[in-house]
Amino acid sequence: MAITSGFDKREGFHVPADLPEVPDHPTEAAENPYGRVIIPLVKRLLKAQGVRLTVFGAENIPTDGPALLAINHTGYYDFIFGGIPAYLRGRRLVRFMAKKEIFDAPVAGRLMRAMKHLPVDRSAGGSSLPVAVERLQEGQLVGIFPEATISRAFELKEFKNGAARIADTAGAPLIPVVIWGSQRIWTKDNAKKLGRSNIPVFIRVGTPVDPSGDPDEATDRLKTAMGVLLDQVRRDYDRAYGPFPAGAFWRPVSQGGSAPTLADAAVLDAEERAARAAKKEAKAAEKLDKRADAALGNARTFIDGVKQKFRKQ
Repeated sequence: MAITSGFDKREGFHVPADLPEVPDHPTEAAENPYGRVIIPLVKRLLKAQGVRLTVFGAENIPTDGPALLAINHTGYYDFIFGGIPAYLRGRRLVRFMAKKEIFDAPVAGRLMRAMKHLPVDRSAGGSSLPVAVERLQEGQLVGIFPEATISRAFELKEFKNGAARIADTAGAPLIPVVIWGSQRIWTKDNAKKLGRSNIPVFIRVGTPVDPSGDPDEATDRLKTAMGVLLDQVRRDYDRAYGPFPAGAFWRPVSQGGSAPTLADAAVLDAEERAARAAKKEAKAAEKLDKRADAALGNARTFIDGVKQKFRKQ
């Protein structure tokens, strides 16, 4: 049974009735195209799909000023869901750190830059940290996925320490956010459910984690906090919508599901990285071959021209 008692519906999303109502952010709420165009389109998309989204702890996100939101990653919709708690706090906007390949695409790249998201080069991840720090110091909300890529196990996998380093350097709150149910809509290795699926999704926002001191120790604190939130949100989800059949693809082994274990998922991730690297290398070699062929063709044309010139003499 869905959660209804003690909850209100705001902006199309379910929230605890005692969540304080706040005024719109003076600049972010009306920002174009992110706030005025993209967010309304996303809300219509979720409504059309029947996604039943419940948000807990949105009050932990500041109505003004910076914060770094550290979000778990189980599905491709996490970029949508990760920004909703902030939207409930005066229609604030989250600038996500995303792989630079998205920014290289003609249409998606222009859109990502227009929304002021941050490109991350995975081969040199540290290069994006100063930009994220700068955005936080400007008073923005920044979203980061400490796991870097989707967890096929739907458990928290190894965290990068960039989140702690960014928050500590910027002097910004480091806020843990956990999403559960996103993987049922669209994730790796499984069929998409982009129609009217009526899939429920829970989001829980925790209190800030101390990012100071040794980055690895701060990252351990962050992961522990997110683990507690994940356990809680899973229990709430099961009470609201369970029981679920054994062997469901979207449930981890620890919950009787058929998702890969963390160890098996790590192997799949490694294979995926290797395949991606091989594809990139093959593409680079193809470009090099084409350039070599073009250079050889130009050389032959030049030589033929010289030969003809001498023949005329």
